[in-house]
Amino acid sequence: MLDFAITVAFGLVVLAIGMCCWRLLLGPSAPDRILALDTLYVNAIALLMLLGIHLGNALFFEAALLIALMGFIGTVALCKYLLRGDIIE
Repeated sequence: MLDFAITVAFGLVVLAIGMCCWRLLLGPSAPDRILALDTLYVNAIALLMLLGIHLGNALFFEAALLIALMGFIGTVALCKYLLRGDIIE
């Protein structure tokens, strides 16, 4: 039963990643693209967590933590650039 649930979750997360990529490429404005990028890294974290559960390997959880950290920093930098036009003051 767990294998079926993980397979369905893989499919749904891949679908969500596809929709985020579509919004990232065709977003009408820069904030829409930043939000799509933010959602894309959250979906990548979910995909790594599912892969770690499926394979029984804890290394994927550490990689998901690193992606979360880099994604947060990237989102903050992009938002600051949009608001002020400069990242470093």
